[in-house]
Amino acid sequence: MDTDAARTRILDAAEELFYAQGVQAVGMDAVRTTAGVTLRRLYQLFPSKDDLVEAYLERRDRRWLAELADHVDAVAGTPAERVLAVFDWLGDWFARPGFRGCAFVNSYGELGATAPGVTAVARRHKEALRDYLGGLAEDAGALPGTGVHLALLAEGAITLATLTGTPDPAAEAREAARLLLTGAGART
Repeated sequence: MDTDAARTRILDAAEELFYAQGVQAVGMDAVRTTAGVTLRRLYQLFPSKDDLVEAYLERRDRRWLAELADHVDAVAGTPAERVLAVFDWLGDWFARPGFRGCAFVNSYGELGATAPGVTAVARRHKEALRDYLGGLAEDAGALPGTGVHLALLAEGAITLATLTGTPDPAAEAREAARLLLTGAGART
């Protein structure tokens, strides 16, 4: 198996296991078994578990944000409707089988105090989401700072959906975002 294929299999296994069970609950041997690679190969590509967790989160960050942006880009509505599409996408994500909340918050909660690399990846992800929402809000003509408020609504919805096991917080946050955009002078 070539290096790229092995790396992909390992990251696929890590994502499946870490997201479903938690980073600390999953050992490198479980990742190796699920990926179908030798332990030596695993450690050649990821010398430590922290390296693997960081790589898993970095890949998840790219895929998660791209999936969100693809959904929003498919909306042919007003700029404000594109903002609201973020919350529609969140609702779809929350309803997926196996939804366990934010992988970045989960990993940070488990490792943040001892893994500065994990903390850095989690912070970059949250900043990227905030910046993305800020751009959408700006396109909608909302007041400066509205993107930060939208990010807080999205983060709150993610947390509540995780705790309640229902996608309902996405619709509730969507309505709050609609009201925020209306009050922030957005072009609806």
